Amino acid sequence: MRRPARRPDADTTLGYEYPARLRDSVTELPAAPGVYIFHGATGDLPLYIGKSINIRSRVMSHLRTADEARMLRQTEKITCIRTTGEIGALLLEARLIKEQQPLFNQKLRRHRQMCSLRILENKPEVVYSNQIDFSTTSDLYGLYASRHAALEALRNIADEQRLCLTVLGLEKGASQRPCFRAMLNRCAGACHGQETPETHFDRLKQSLAHACLICWPYSGAVGLIERFEDDTQIHVVKNWFYLGSVQTLEEARTLHQPISNFDSDGYKILCKPLLSGAAEIVEL
Repeated sequence: MRRPARRPDADTTLGYEYPARLRDSVTELPAAPGVYIFHGATGDLPLYIGKSINIRSRVMSHLRTADEARMLRQTEKITCIRTTGEIGALLLEARLIKEQQPLFNQKLRRHRQMCSLRILENKPEVVYSNQIDFSTTSDLYGLYASRHAALEALRNIADEQRLCLTVLGLEKGASQRPCFRAMLNRCAGACHGQETPETHFDRLKQSLAHACLICWPYSGAVGLIERFEDDTQIHVVKNWFYLGSVQTLEEARTLHQPISNFDSDGYKILCKPLLSGAAEIVEL
């Protein structure tokens, strides 16, 4: 008996069917950089926010993905916001996710209180971005989502470099007596004088050097310029905080920084393009 032809928009194995009702939304999307939004039925609720250098192609890949069937069943329409490049798309995506809290976004969903490590009197301590301005403070190392994550990173460094947990303040121990790790040859001996405190401190700083946070390298706000075809956008940034995107320098100079803690997402997105010399930057 002849089998019925398989529909091209259905996957009978996974029980997934291509959401044909969304085709009109997709055909209207541009093959250009920007942010796209999957909207639900209730109050134009954003279900998912993403970014791409080719919005139409990226959204099409979502529609072909069986693992996203639950989100697609709830989607009523798809809209987009154009940008002129990947950096603008990344910045806008991060802002919108934190502002709108989409149901299906797992990252960037909240304004997190970031931690960092600071060396004080040859010992590391955990500091928070609401206590210290990370954009203007030197000698900060790493960005961590919690105190636990920061201390875990410090322990990993201690394991790799045979640093003393007692000297680092991570464990209690008797003064000038070998710690437990020293007896296992997992500590170089700063706890009982086999290694000087200065040598121990230098090795700690060298191990942390790759994670050193860079202070804001400009006197004020800057505009990062991106272009796509005939369009130009100026992404305004100050102290690693993204203030918005405009078309002219006059508009850029009117944007002012809101009261906010250190923007770790902005730092991660902007650090390389701002410091590498590859991006077009104008001081405002």
